[in-house]
Amino acid sequence: MSEWAVKRFWTNAEVAEVEGGFSVTLDGRPVRTPFKSALVLPTRDMAEAMAAEWAAQGDQVDPLSMPVTRSANSAIDKVATQHGAVADMLAAYAETDLLCHRAESPEELVRRQADGWDPILIWAAETFGAPLVVTQGVLPADQPEASLQAYGAAVASFAPFSLTALHDLVTLSGSLVLALAVARGRIAPEQGWLLSRIDELWQIEQWGDDDEARDFAAQKQEAFLHAARFLELSGEA
Repeated sequence: MSEWAVKRFWTNAEVAEVEGGFSVTLDGRPVRTPFKSALVLPTRDMAEAMAAEWAAQGDQVDPLSMPVTRSANSAIDKVATQHGAVADMLAAYAETDLLCHRAESPEELVRRQADGWDPILIWAAETFGAPLVVTQGVLPADQPEASLQAYGAAVASFAPFSLTALHDLVTLSGSLVLALAVARGRIAPEQGWLLSRIDELWQIEQWGDDDEARDFAAQKQEAFLHAARFLELSGEA
């Protein structure tokens, strides 16, 4: 993003229909990615959201205030060019999915994990034909090969823009299953984030919180919710 972190040089940011989708123009000139690729977006809604980010800039462009633009750049410059590798990396999360690793104690935490995570695992098993083995502790369980292949196929079906969003949903939550549940509309993004935080919230209840940890969690939550919004804007979910 540093390649285009410059002073504002335009007056109007507008949406333009181009071959293959939509783009954003600044005083009639098309925006390009940091790698100088053509910025072709899959939906008008995404282009309008990006145009709004550019229009809202002050005298100095602040890349951190432009999450849609950053995600779109990643989709074009990084994910689209290595789609298979990204999909394989995300699919591998099924081997050690957060939802499959449970506490042995205390009883209240065990119950919270079961109440929150079991329904999502059941949904995923039915939706993808891919049950996963639940275990206690951090050591991985041997997951059914057929299930791993099914999750791999599900992830590979995501187009570059939606895969970019899925990447953040998975890596921020630690769970491919939760990410797919959000992507498929099984649960709301806010619920998905809370379900990924069951262990952390339990620890906070027992030992308290601090400002640094709270700020870091808030940043991750904002990024998770943005990823869900970017997925919706992509029209590819």
